[in-house]
Amino acid sequence: MNKQYLKKLLIIAVPIMLSNVISQLQMIIDRIFLGRMDPYYMTALGNVTSTMWTTMSFCFTIVMGASILISQSVGAGDRENVEKYAAAMVKWNNVIPVALFFFWMFCGEWVFSLMGVAENVMPMCLGYSRFFAPVFLIVGIESSFSVIMQTSNYTKPLIFYGVVRAGLNVLLDWLLIFGNWGFPRLGIEGAAIATTIAEYAGCLFAFVVVLYNKALKTKPSFGSILKAPILPFLQSVKLGINAALEDFAWNLGNLLIIRILNSISDMAAGIYSIVFSVEVLVVVVIGSIGNGTLTLSGEAKGSNDVKQFKGVCAIAYLLCVAVSVVTLIVCLIFPEQILGLFTKEQEIITGCGVFLTLVCLNLYGKSANIIIGSGIRGSGNTRWMFLTQILGTVMVVSFAAFFVYVLKLGMLGVFLAVIVDEGVRALINLGKLKSITRKWEPNND
Repeated sequence: MNKQYLKKLLIIAVPIMLSNVISQLQMIIDRIFLGRMDPYYMTALGNVTSTMWTTMSFCFTIVMGASILISQSVGAGDRENVEKYAAAMVKWNNVIPVALFFFWMFCGEWVFSLMGVAENVMPMCLGYSRFFAPVFLIVGIESSFSVIMQTSNYTKPLIFYGVVRAGLNVLLDWLLIFGNWGFPRLGIEGAAIATTIAEYAGCLFAFVVVLYNKALKTKPSFGSILKAPILPFLQSVKLGINAALEDFAWNLGNLLIIRILNSISDMAAGIYSIVFSVEVLVVVVIGSIGNGTLTLSGEAKGSNDVKQFKGVCAIAYLLCVAVSVVTLIVCLIFPEQILGLFTKEQEIITGCGVFLTLVCLNLYGKSANIIIGSGIRGSGNTRWMFLTQILGTVMVVSFAAFFVYVLKLGMLGVFLAVIVDEGVRALINLGKLKSITRKWEPNND
């Protein structure tokens, strides 16, 4: 019954998926290079990426409100609103990222001190963050371009965007981390420089695509961008702020988890970073399906088509379950080979196998939250997911602290807390999604 929505979903999701997988593979290669050079680099990356991504993801998720409003306008056939919201997004979506650039340039040490970063790891964190901070200057325009492609149901350029960015990043990593071909041997700072240069190259590619591609039906005109008032952007922010705060709450929980890990040992955050590098590669696949779900559920809401809304959510989750099953099988068969990519320390490889399995089991609850959450947001309700994420943050940190400090389970307690959090929230969010469709169905007769 829901197969009719599979093609629509894949048209949007697959290019995003390929682009994100390419980017994640580049990040994994980055971690492999650094982890095999110095295991403490992984601890530094665990602290830096978790803190900086907390602020960067806020910039990416706040445009979700614009994405929802544009998708609903497309579904309703309202071209005037499409132009209005898209133009305001492109013009005004750069203010917060620029402010964050200055924050990370001058306040990084304060943040890492709060995180409990060890004295021997602090210089690595500061070196990476200061060379990576310029990426914030282009985050606003990158996220706007992504929304335009997604709401136009034309995401193919994102594949080439991912190839350009990731290919250049890996090459520069090899040159600047290790000092090959006469380049200076910069270690973790070289990784940050490589990523920053690659991000700017990718942004330039995306700019050219958006400027000249006529298939982007939600692209605003240059004139409307110049004249765009701030009010439509604030309207989209009002809707998107819940999604951004939801993401911030999740990242805050992750930061507190890293803080707990830092109290266990100097290497605990690094081990956590290694294991979740595997999960993140899978989550970008699931998240891409979630992006397609958000767009199509938003269109369904705009056209008042409850059948499409329910069908898209159902087929999307089935796809995610299939991805999760494959991941679990691969990790059960090849745990040492996978973990051995990130470190040469045999003790770490041997001890992390059970953590890898737990992370794979966590994918089922995480998939449900991503897909169900996308459907709930597509209906226009972004506040609900923010509220359940607050509950989740309190729950995961509380359970992690209890398991680690009271039951003395060490790192195992952290992974168990994460599984409990995702599972409980998945059941709560499923109940909300069913409530939305029950209220909607009578209006669709």
